[in-house]
Amino acid sequence: MIAALLAIGGIGLVAGLGLAIASKIFYVYIDPKILEIEELLPGANCGGCGYPGCSGSAQAIATGKAPPNACVVCTPEVHAAIAAVMGVEIVEREPDIARPGCTYGLEKADLKYIYDGYNDCRAAMLLNGGSKICPIGCIGLGTCVRACPFGALSMGPDHLPVVDEDLCTGCGTCERVCPRHIITLTSNTRRIQREYTTDQCTAPCQRNCPAGIDIPAYIREISNGNYLEAVRIIKESNPFPSVCGRICVEPCEEACRRNLVDEPVGINSLKRFATDQEMASGQHVQVPRAPETQCRAAVIGGGAEGLTAAYALNRLGHDVTVYEAADHLGGILHLGLPESRLPRKVLDWDIEGILEAGIEAQTGKKLGKDISVDALLAEGFRAVFVATGGWDTLVREKQRDEDVRPLPGVQILVDFLLDYRRGKKPQPGKQVMILGGGNAAIQAAEICMNEGAKAVYLVFRGTEQEVSFPENVMKSAKEKGIQFLFQSTVMKMMGTGTAVQRVTIEHLDRQEDSLEEISVDLLLTGAGRFPELIYVPQASEKEAEEEAAPRTPVSWETLTPYPGPFAREDKGIFRPGEATADYRAVVEAIGSGRRAASSVHRFLTGEPVEAPPNMIRKFTEVLSLNELEPVKPFPRQKMAEIPESERINDPSREIILGLSEEQALNESRRCLQCGLICYRRVEGVQYQ
Repeated sequence: MIAALLAIGGIGLVAGLGLAIASKIFYVYIDPKILEIEELLPGANCGGCGYPGCSGSAQAIATGKAPPNACVVCTPEVHAAIAAVMGVEIVEREPDIARPGCTYGLEKADLKYIYDGYNDCRAAMLLNGGSKICPIGCIGLGTCVRACPFGALSMGPDHLPVVDEDLCTGCGTCERVCPRHIITLTSNTRRIQREYTTDQCTAPCQRNCPAGIDIPAYIREISNGNYLEAVRIIKESNPFPSVCGRICVEPCEEACRRNLVDEPVGINSLKRFATDQEMASGQHVQVPRAPETQCRAAVIGGGAEGLTAAYALNRLGHDVTVYEAADHLGGILHLGLPESRLPRKVLDWDIEGILEAGIEAQTGKKLGKDISVDALLAEGFRAVFVATGGWDTLVREKQRDEDVRPLPGVQILVDFLLDYRRGKKPQPGKQVMILGGGNAAIQAAEICMNEGAKAVYLVFRGTEQEVSFPENVMKSAKEKGIQFLFQSTVMKMMGTGTAVQRVTIEHLDRQEDSLEEISVDLLLTGAGRFPELIYVPQASEKEAEEEAAPRTPVSWETLTPYPGPFAREDKGIFRPGEATADYRAVVEAIGSGRRAASSVHRFLTGEPVEAPPNMIRKFTEVLSLNELEPVKPFPRQKMAEIPESERINDPSREIILGLSEEQALNESRRCLQCGLICYRRVEGVQYQ
């Protein structure tokens, strides 16, 4: 009996020791903060925070990987309670909302296909090669509706998802389950940075608008009588809608599908009508601003491009200051157009709206004299965008006696040669690089060598055969030590203070080892204008970690804004196909300004400065149509003009008077509300 008890006790002792050891080995410590935070979370497990369920979200918040307001479902009070647990403050973030990106559902398709199997969009994509009706359109089986954890989606009568904005939390579940990526999350920030891509349902007018305006959307709002909402949509891409409504060269109308039937929709006249309603209201429509980032950015140049960049950056949450050399804003718009075409009150109205958003503007500040890039960086600006446009040489002409170089180490080739011909002895430096310029570049290179330069590099995008210098000229230049870099482009400049020190070149004809860094202390540009570059401070890893203020003199480097839809090449500065500055290119300058702002924003938020890989360019092949039916011709509404006799009496009076409200409503109904290969099929327009 005693032996049995001892045996049982021994077994129990061994088991207890084993369990004790196992508990030590397999013990998992759970931070009390995680438990406390998880109790505060709603338990929806929707994944909208980006983590697997509320447990994953609680762990991410407790470890600092996610903010206290990461949960898209919680109320502000719950966010505050979570922040109190963590002992931190809540940083405001911009809300997202789901939005369908398809125009027409299956019910309006000419051909319909019945899919066998489970009634699910993802399954239908796997059957028999996927949807047959539209390569990117909504399949219409409602998978997103069933997946929504908050009941914010329903299927409309046209088999397209409908979003209840009051119930949508922006959790992104619908976006994740949609196999076509038709329904996506959107916000003001996303729309400001929007670029049209090949996997989206886009209309021809959208794809041909240099500013990237969502044209069908604002015309739809006009047809519904929501004129100020139409203006807000336009301003997501273009803060000069009143100006463009008068002087835009209307590339969108060239692409309008109604050209296949009669005349294009009066897209620009409708823009003007909507903005005239804004002016009549006396209140500027603004795109809502994203939460403040506490980042400061400077824009040099107060023309269309610079002010567009400033407005977009401000709406993205950054603090922006604009510096303009003239005593007024507007650039060539202010002086280059007659009152009869662009009244000054119209230009001033758009500029007032931009400044009213909270942008500081300082006029009479000349780059290279009153301000400098390195000084602005030293003041604490995180980025400086140069948007001096096409006035560079004219401004330089007025500064010839001041011996200033507006950009660090950069000079315009034609100015360099003009100074030399006027007897002004150049100081080229020891390492000179000339970008483009043809025969003038060789002349400047020889001058630099004669004035003591140790090395001169001529950089050309084209091949030696394309550039086609005479053989004797090439031979003579090479004998003098001038080096030719064909099929190459400048990617980046680096320097300190007012001096450039190094330039990164990319050799476009190489697959590997294509980047080369060259010591340079002067860059001459043959384009006749300064490059549109973003200057940012170089920071050591230690400085970046400590967020130390830039030292003086500041070490800087340049970023090139990502290319727009009209660029024929992606790499380098002065890309072929991009706009130069004259008033015909105002809308292209506006598009460039918005993309520059997006590039700056990407840098400031730690994202790569690049365009979407499938961005639609001018030469991108996109599905379209060459015939419309049944669409009957209906006349375009013509804007009224003042009589010839009145023009003589008052030459400054605006000639074109715009559309009446009745005309605007009728013209908006001519819009076919196109998608990629679909459009509104109507027998005619029901005029009032």
